[in-house]
Amino acid sequence: MNPVHQDPDDLYVDHAYDMIVVSNRLPVDYEEQPDGGIGWKSSPGGLVTALEPVMRAADGAWIGWAGVADREFDPFEHDGISIIPVPLSESELEEYYEGFSNDTLWPLYHDVIAPPSFHREWWDAYVRVNRRFAEAAARAASDGAVVWVQDYQLQLVPKMLRESRPDLVIGFFNHIPFPAYGIYSQLPWRRQVIDGLLGADVIGFQRVADAGNFSRAVRRLFGYRTHGTVIDVPDTDATSNEGDVRRVVARAFPISIDAAGFEEMARRPEVQRRAAEIRESLGNPETIILGVDRLDYTKGIRHRMKAFGELLRDGRLNVEDVTLVQVASPSRERVETYRQLRDEIELTVGRLNGDYATLGHQAIAYLHHGYPRDEMVALYLAADVMLVTALRDGMNLVAKEYVACRFDGDGVLVLSEFAGASDELRQAVLVNPHDIEGLKDAIVEAVRMPRRERTRRMRALRRRVIDNDVAKWSASFLETLTGAGIITAGVTEPLQRAIEELAETERLLVALDFDGTLAPLVDQPDEARATERARAAMARLVAAPDTRLALVSGRALDSLGHVAEPGEGVLLSGSHGVELKLDTGAITLDLRDAELLKLDQLTRILEQVAAETPGSRLEHKPAGLALHTRGLSSSAAAAMQLLARERVAAELGGVTVRMGKSVIEFAVRSTDKGESFIRLRQHARATAAIYVGDDVTDEDAFASLDEGDIGVKVGQGKSIAPYRVRNPDDVAELLERLATAREAAAEGASRWQ
Repeated sequence: MNPVHQDPDDLYVDHAYDMIVVSNRLPVDYEEQPDGGIGWKSSPGGLVTALEPVMRAADGAWIGWAGVADREFDPFEHDGISIIPVPLSESELEEYYEGFSNDTLWPLYHDVIAPPSFHREWWDAYVRVNRRFAEAAARAASDGAVVWVQDYQLQLVPKMLRESRPDLVIGFFNHIPFPAYGIYSQLPWRRQVIDGLLGADVIGFQRVADAGNFSRAVRRLFGYRTHGTVIDVPDTDATSNEGDVRRVVARAFPISIDAAGFEEMARRPEVQRRAAEIRESLGNPETIILGVDRLDYTKGIRHRMKAFGELLRDGRLNVEDVTLVQVASPSRERVETYRQLRDEIELTVGRLNGDYATLGHQAIAYLHHGYPRDEMVALYLAADVMLVTALRDGMNLVAKEYVACRFDGDGVLVLSEFAGASDELRQAVLVNPHDIEGLKDAIVEAVRMPRRERTRRMRALRRRVIDNDVAKWSASFLETLTGAGIITAGVTEPLQRAIEELAETERLLVALDFDGTLAPLVDQPDEARATERARAAMARLVAAPDTRLALVSGRALDSLGHVAEPGEGVLLSGSHGVELKLDTGAITLDLRDAELLKLDQLTRILEQVAAETPGSRLEHKPAGLALHTRGLSSSAAAAMQLLARERVAAELGGVTVRMGKSVIEFAVRSTDKGESFIRLRQHARATAAIYVGDDVTDEDAFASLDEGDIGVKVGQGKSIAPYRVRNPDDVAELLERLATAREAAAEGASRWQ
């Protein structure tokens, strides 16, 4: 079967998203309808459970494969999440997924428990599919969007995204272990994979040891400087200078579960009745030992069965009193290693049941299929002992699920020290599953543990799982990535308190960026307009006593006046501070003769670049030019910006380059919004100020704020502003609340006079 050949522009995306998750699989499964139509159902799994709340909160999009080979699907909405399917052919599924991902990387990253296979054609497919995912993300992402790439199948995507969309904030999370260098170095494409990962701003791992292994691999292969969790990577994007570095964070963010959701389900009467039915169906043994795993050689299923069988053989456990329930959900059954594992385990189950079972009691109840969540919770409640004996595991969420369900404070967790969960769940009975005698002793200890000791351990485990749930995991990662985490809708309580305190100042300056702050971003800049709510709130602020309003923009002053239509008394700053409109009139910084000559040369160069790229637009400003790329695809925009920068650098020196959203600006006189804000503040004689902006160019203004001032960043992206709102609608609400607080402060002051 030939690969799916998808042109980068074939997949139509009618909306740009500020938050995108990219993973191998979508959070939904395809269902063929009886009438031949298309249906989708939410798919279970730790990653889906972890990220669905994030996506809904951020109004984001999820990019991934739909689970059906040789089929293409249009983007759609499902349960409040935008879904963007990426197609895979049957041959790509075989080579990229079953081959390189699961027969090369999986065994290598799990300490070569099974030998990895290295095939060049698998690597070629891996590169090709990673590029398809990266292109889908680049098309769907808005300017400065956050893209969170998931897991080992997509390790090349971060660099591919950075090359095509340097404006993006890129995160990567590795859900499986990262091996020591002595193992990792076996990979023929070891440099390419590390280089791909270093395209991210933050690389997350399950364990501190995994992050350390990665940093050591970076030093060995590239010689980059690492200090703590930070790696200095040479910056090669179009806006960087020679010798610049990007600081990449590589650290542990141990993933977790929706602990409250599991506990809520465990408390349901029907689930508790089902747990009692399970015990009765097994003959009401004194102790039920439970194992829940994907059928995978890394899970240590053979080791636990060997230990359990020897305990029965030696008489330390009796089949009349103890039953092992093993749930082994199907996994990668087209891979030969997994077929062999299934045969071996089923032979072991048959032998042990044949040797030790009685008519009323099985030794092992073996279940080779998956279950819905409510049935799994009932199994957790029915089990007295949970066995997690992974030989190597990134985290193992089953261990945390069992703990979350045991609201009764009972149950014992036997946990492999080679599972990431063992770093957090230290009150479990920790074991080395390779040590069969030690594993046998641990099982007997768990079976015979006194109730008081079981309760003491389980209470400590539950505190850990509940305090560090999936919401904390995702918020911690996003906060490290963006400085913001999940931005909630509207005005938060801390921001409201800051507004109310600010409103009490004697003379207030309200300084606002325009595009993306007051006005939603549009394809045609001349069509941008502030929202009606924002305009009404600004009018109230202008009318409030001792309150000045200023618009601070990168637009030329004429353009700003045209789109903003400011009323009487509004101060204006255009062209990043080169132009000002104050109470005394308009002011433009005069250029020296050398600067005027340089401006003529700059104009000639950029007019030629713009002429070579249909869809771009050149904006002339008093001290420079702005090259707008909003009408171009992301890859074409990045290429054009690089070309413009290279040509200007080759012919002119001393030109300031500034990146914005879908724009690159060149100026012969260096000014910024910070300098402009300071001048506006002095002119207004403000005793306190608030500045609100969405662009990287607004960071200079945030840096110029005094103690007692407020800085508010609009949207995602790194920022030094202490407060955040999501979009222009939230900015309008912010201005309304500020106007109300300012009016109340003025009314209170008048009563005292």
